[in-house]
Amino acid sequence: MTTLYWIRDDLRLHDNPALTWAASRGEVIACVLDEPAYPGSRPLGSATAWWRDRSLSRLAANLASYNVPLYRLNGDARSVLPAFAATHKVSAVCWNRRYHLSTIDATAKDTLLAQGLEAHSFAAHCLVEPHAVKPFKVYSAFARAARAVLQDTMQPALGVPDLHGPGAIAWEELPSPGWAASLAEYWTPGEKAARDRLASLDLSDYDKGRDFPARPATSRLSPHLRWGEVSAREVWQFASALPTDASSFHSELLWRDFAWHRLYHVPDLATEPVREKFRNFDWYWDGGGIDTSGKDSRPHPLPELQAWRTGETGIPLVDAGMRELWQTGYMHNRVRMVVGSFLTKNLGIHWRHGEEWFWDTLVDADPASNPFNWQWVAGCGDDASPFFRIFNPQLQASKFDPDGTYVRQWAPPLSPPPIVDLKESRQAALDAYQEIR
Repeated sequence: MTTLYWIRDDLRLHDNPALTWAASRGEVIACVLDEPAYPGSRPLGSATAWWRDRSLSRLAANLASYNVPLYRLNGDARSVLPAFAATHKVSAVCWNRRYHLSTIDATAKDTLLAQGLEAHSFAAHCLVEPHAVKPFKVYSAFARAARAVLQDTMQPALGVPDLHGPGAIAWEELPSPGWAASLAEYWTPGEKAARDRLASLDLSDYDKGRDFPARPATSRLSPHLRWGEVSAREVWQFASALPTDASSFHSELLWRDFAWHRLYHVPDLATEPVREKFRNFDWYWDGGGIDTSGKDSRPHPLPELQAWRTGETGIPLVDAGMRELWQTGYMHNRVRMVVGSFLTKNLGIHWRHGEEWFWDTLVDADPASNPFNWQWVAGCGDDASPFFRIFNPQLQASKFDPDGTYVRQWAPPLSPPPIVDLKESRQAALDAYQEIR
C-alpha cells in the first residue's frame, strides 16, 4: 500500500506523527502544496517564503535518502489533493493538523473519503490542541489548564520512522531573491539546523538574561518552530531534561500555544481588534497592504510610518530594533514590545501596519503569534498589555541595554532628531484612550 503524506508547517522527519503513521503502512510518497490565499488567509511574507523554500529543499533531500519522492503541487487543496491522490493510486492520505485553515482541510478530507480513500490527521503543531481545553481568554488560566493536560497526556517524542518509498524525484529550489543574502548570513533553514540549535539550548541565563537584547540568553528557535523543523513537544522535553529549571521557558512555549488557540476561536485576529471598543479607536490606518513579492522597500506616504520601518525615528532603541529586523529577519522579543508600543501609542499608527510589516520581514512570522502579539502590545487583544502601559524606549534602553551594546550594534552612530516627543505623545495616547472608555 502507498500512503500520501501531505506536508504543511511540519518540515521534519523526527517526531512527526503523520509521517510515522504513513511509514507504518508501507511505501510513502509526499507532497507539498503552494496554496492560494483562501478567504481569511493571505500569502506568506517575503522572509517566511524564503525560509520555507530553503527548508523544503533540505527536507526533499532527507526524504530522497529513503527513496521517498516529494512532489510540489500548486492550487486549492480541496481539489488538487484528491486529484493527485487519485492519479497516484494511493490508498490513504495523511497530514498533521493546522488550526487556521481547518475548514479547507475538512472539505479535502470529505472528498478523499468519498473517493474511498483513508484520510487521517494528527496532532503535531501545538503542545495542546484547541479542543483539549476550553477557550480561555486569560493566559494564566490557559497555562494552568494546558500544563494539567500535558502532565496527563504528553507522550515521548517520536524518532525518525522506518521510511521507504518508490523512488526519489528531482527537487528544484526556487531562486533566492537578492535581498535574502543578508538572511542567509544569520540563519540556516532546515531540520538539521533546528536540531543543532536545540542541542545547544542553554537555559542557565534564561530567567535573568532573556530581556537583555545584547545577551545570547534566548533560544532563537522561533523560526524553526514556526516551520515545524522541530516539534514543540521535543523542545519541551529537551528543556525539561536540562539541569536548569525550565518553567519560564515552558511558559513561552505555552504562550505560543495560547496564540494558536485564540486564532482558532477568533479567526479574524489579523484584521479586527478582539476588544470591541477599539474598533472606534483613532489609529492612523490607510488600508494597509505590502508587496509581499520581495520585502517591499517602497517609501510609505506617511513619513512617521516610513521612519519607523527604516529605523530612522531618532529613538535609538527603536531604530536598532527595526534595523536588526531588516538585516536579519529577526528582532529580540523585548525590543519587539518596545517598537510595537512606540508605533501604536507614541505615533498613533494602527497596529495592523506594524503587524503587516512584521508579517513580511520576520522569519518567524506565523498566522497566530504575529497578530496575537501585536494586539497584545497595542492593548486591544485577549489578556493584552493594558493600553495605558506605554513602553518608554529610553527607560527600556537604560534598563535592558545599559551599556548600549545592542544599540551600537544596530543603530547608526548619528541618529536623526526624534520624530516625536515621547512625553507629549504618551499623553496624547492616554487622552485618546479616555475618549473610547
